[in-house]
Amino acid sequence: MRHGCRTPKLGKAADQRKALMRALTTELIRNGRIKTTEVRAKAIRAEADRMVTLAKDGSLSARRKAMGYIYDKQLVHALFDQAPERYADRKGGYTRIVRTVSRRGDNARMAIIELT
Repeated sequence: MRHGCRTPKLGKAADQRKALMRALTTELIRNGRIKTTEVRAKAIRAEADRMVTLAKDGSLSARRKAMGYIYDKQLVHALFDQAPERYADRKGGYTRIVRTVSRRGDNARMAIIELT
């Protein structure tokens, strides 16, 4: 039974799922917006919001946690420099998911996730 287990499985083993989430979150922070499936977009929303919250905190501990999750060290430094003034007045909801047309090959529901 999976009562109370809210982690989306994404059809992958735990290590592959963690690597996918880290890679998608890194690319979202790098590019500002990415196009992926709707289920993956909803899954990485929490992780992206968590990284922006760490960047707003700005402490050494928060920076080390972000470095342990995001693949690019320079990207972490840029995020920690820009996030406090960009999201100073906001307490959450740093991402937006916009649904787009279904993918042609397998009819998967696609979405664009972007940092607001």
